[in-house]
Amino acid sequence: MRKFSIFSMAMLFLLFAVNAQAQARPNILLLVAEDLGPRLNSFGDSLAQTPNLDALASSGVRFDQVFATAGVCAPSRAALITGVHQNSFGAGHMRASDGLGGDYLAVPPHDLKAFPELLRAAGYYTYVNDKLDYQFSGTQPGSGPFTIWDQESSLFSPVSWRDRPAQRPFFGMYNFMETHESALFPRCCWPRSGLHALMAAMQIYRHWGEPSPVSEDRVSVPPYYPDTPAVRRDIARQYNNIATMDRRVGEIMTALQREALLDSTIVIWLSDHGDGLPRAKRELFDSGLHVPMIIYWPEAFRPGGLSPGQVDSRLISFVDLAPTILTMAGVAPPAFMHGQDFLDRGHPPRRYIYAAKDRMDEVEDRQRAVRDHRYKYIRNYQSGRPGAQPLAFRDYLGSMQSLWAAKRKGELNTEQAQWFAPRPPEELYDTQLDPHEVRNIASLPAYRPILLRMRQALDHWQREVPDMGSLNESEMAERFWPGGQAPITAKPELEYTAAKSEVRIVAGTQGASVGYRANDGRWLLYRDPVPVKAGDRVASKSVRYGWRESPVVELVAP
Repeated sequence: MRKFSIFSMAMLFLLFAVNAQAQARPNILLLVAEDLGPRLNSFGDSLAQTPNLDALASSGVRFDQVFATAGVCAPSRAALITGVHQNSFGAGHMRASDGLGGDYLAVPPHDLKAFPELLRAAGYYTYVNDKLDYQFSGTQPGSGPFTIWDQESSLFSPVSWRDRPAQRPFFGMYNFMETHESALFPRCCWPRSGLHALMAAMQIYRHWGEPSPVSEDRVSVPPYYPDTPAVRRDIARQYNNIATMDRRVGEIMTALQREALLDSTIVIWLSDHGDGLPRAKRELFDSGLHVPMIIYWPEAFRPGGLSPGQVDSRLISFVDLAPTILTMAGVAPPAFMHGQDFLDRGHPPRRYIYAAKDRMDEVEDRQRAVRDHRYKYIRNYQSGRPGAQPLAFRDYLGSMQSLWAAKRKGELNTEQAQWFAPRPPEELYDTQLDPHEVRNIASLPAYRPILLRMRQALDHWQREVPDMGSLNESEMAERFWPGGQAPITAKPELEYTAAKSEVRIVAGTQGASVGYRANDGRWLLYRDPVPVKAGDRVASKSVRYGWRESPVVELVAP
């Protein structure tokens, strides 16, 4: 009996230790809407019909001062997935794969890794829904480094947390295309070929005909738009798309509750940048950068000082998301990240956030911006050019066509014409008194001390963070892909150790991520030597971000 009691106590202690370890590793979901500013009821927009997100906000925390590092998806997502400003590693142009200077992908420094790969290395099962778009990948599943995700979902091959191995915590990233800019295109005018056509067909018409929760006569028209039927239609349609996206969020939350995962899963919802409407998407105004964010924590994982229903107004940059999520998972953020864990009260709160704009599709441009809690400073490197320029994809919008027509007819007032006028070298806005950023106060003597402070803040950031946007894009493309050809990652080396019955794998290219599979199983991220028995086949390949994968190398254990 004494021996049995000791054994029982030991087993109870072991079970307690296992449960404690599991408790310390939450599941994490990152839900990312497309092209959406803070148009939620819970963020003060009473027109929005977002009951599921409002419920999430009431049980979570709303962060109302979150800013993307770019006003468009690929550069912004590059910063989100790495914790590094996109312009520091050549990911600032929209998009790298469409480079005017030749075909290329961004090639980050060899030590840079996407944070889901770091989670995967720490034992998390990682998966993504539909979209990549990191600038060292294409947009679609299968186009990026295979080591970042355990599985990549597509329309015809969905994956979820249900596909994870038993007992492994999961990190999943869901992308909601319903609110994408292309879902506002008139049916007569959507792109006829390529990815844009596919996006339009899958997202626009999938929900066409659903009743709009907001009628055109009820929307508020910002002062930088003329009040035209086309502008009102696009804004009203945006609310309809938001309602559709909200239903999908509700489906995910219902599934978590049904499968008893709400008590172990942190849910983060936000948008990849601001609104998909003209003078918002692609721009460095708040309409293009300011995003809503909601984080739900189960009680066991909620940080001290935060409570359900709370609003947190600390400044947060997209580069802060990666280190914060890693810390949630118990993984130390690497030194290469520019961001900081915004939940760590040991860090001084941010005083500034920074953003960058470079080439947008076929239009070359370069702007840099810094913002504090009140003021926004924008530096225009190509001053004298208008902010609004013909852009094939954006010009499909009915509201954009209406803007161009009003400009041609001379019907724009001063605030509406500002975007079409030549830009000055510097812009300064008081976002408290001028939330739409239509009154540039950079030249007013009363604001000169603020102008100098914001100018110095941007100068300091540019000294601290490399900026490849100053390079000619052709020069940068040649540096990444000499001769326009993607470098190929060298084959990894496999070594069998008989004494330990294991296979060690060494990357052939500095900084390459290494994967392996045993006996035709799934590709796994290589972390430690692979235990094998006689006759086992181990295959391996590796990839340097932005390069082609290496050939596959195989070894059969003797």
